[in-house]
Amino acid sequence: MDSAEQNDSSVPRGDIFVTTRWTVVLHAGRKSSPQSDRALGELCQTYWYPLYAYVRRKGKTREDAEDLVQAFFEKFLERNYLEGLSAERGKFRAFLLASLKHFLANEWDRSQRQKRGGGVTHLSLDWQSADERFHLDPPDPSNPEKTFDREWALALLERVIFRLRDECAAEGKEKLFGQAKGFLMVGESVIPYAQAASSLNMDEGAVRVAVHRLRARYRALLRDEIAQTLDDPAQVAEELRSLQAALAG
Repeated sequence: MDSAEQNDSSVPRGDIFVTTRWTVVLHAGRKSSPQSDRALGELCQTYWYPLYAYVRRKGKTREDAEDLVQAFFEKFLERNYLEGLSAERGKFRAFLLASLKHFLANEWDRSQRQKRGGGVTHLSLDWQSADERFHLDPPDPSNPEKTFDREWALALLERVIFRLRDECAAEGKEKLFGQAKGFLMVGESVIPYAQAASSLNMDEGAVRVAVHRLRARYRALLRDEIAQTLDDPAQVAEELRSLQAALAG
């Protein structure tokens, strides 16, 4: 099991920042490896939708946005993906958006556009779901960057919830997670503990303890997931504040 995979599945510890997905990619430089290619692919698979939303907010149609994002990833995931591009202070979020802007400004030749579904397929992207989600998002056509940051934050939180769900399932606690996940995102008054306890056939005090533990694990996974997109551990708190601001704005 490689370092990136270990960080993805193990409990975050004090040394989780030594090797993250993004540092694996950065350290590979221009010489990609199966490990760095997989790390980059996992990051792109998680965070592709914010790019789609950004392109749509730039005024592109659904069809053009699909073509552009697909063509971008086909180039981005080539073995020279780092060549000539800045790591943007070690943040994958900033690096990916800067790379897309570079692509849109300098490298998109409409006359060379491939049909959707053609060429090399590196990522399996759910375009139908993306379009439906885009129309549900709050419109802000004046600020595509703000849309990108908000969707990035939502994608990150979704990834954290999925990881926590999978951990609970592995421990045979699927039902507990189903009842308790609401406490991770909303106030206690919204979902009464007594109601959750009744559904789980548990004592209310035991449910409170379980929720407390899940919240702690959620926070740990959140920090770990943020770390996976950074090169510098000192940036985790800063990135968390930035993403909270993006959701609040």
